[in-house]
Amino acid sequence: MIRRNVLVLATAATLCIGFALTTSSAVVHQDSLKEQMLGTWTAFAVDNVLEDGSKVQSYGANPSGMLMLDAQGRFSLTLIRSDLPKFASNNRDLGTPEENKAVIQGSLANIGTYSVNDADRTLVLRIENSSFPNWKGTEQKRLIATITRDELKWQNPAASNGGTAQLIWRRTK
Repeated sequence: MIRRNVLVLATAATLCIGFALTTSSAVVHQDSLKEQMLGTWTAFAVDNVLEDGSKVQSYGANPSGMLMLDAQGRFSLTLIRSDLPKFASNNRDLGTPEENKAVIQGSLANIGTYSVNDADRTLVLRIENSSFPNWKGTEQKRLIATITRDELKWQNPAASNGGTAQLIWRRTK
């Protein structure tokens, strides 16, 4: 009977220790910044802070946009003003100068590859093509301010329209 109780206690203690080790190692493990960023995000806020400190909502009060980061290191990023005017001609090739200007100033698309540096919390975008041709073939850094399971905030210190762009992305569900 005593041997049986000792065996039961030893088994229970081993299971408790094993559970504790498994639980503690799960708590200690933290995903890399890249692992946390993988997936699809939608634009929530896009602000441009100009050199004089003023803020401009480059893509309107309710920006539309999507950021996709895959595990192989490829990305696609699109930002579009939600209030773009419709073309009177109903033909995208026949926009008026004013309509075309609104579209150019109210949208940005980039594709390419990316890498993440955990040490300095940067996302490096290697832009293969862009709706802003000056960015084609460039490498750009985004400074990761914060990231949670559902929200990503970054800064682009070299925004295409000057100043520093501050973006908030929400994970797509």
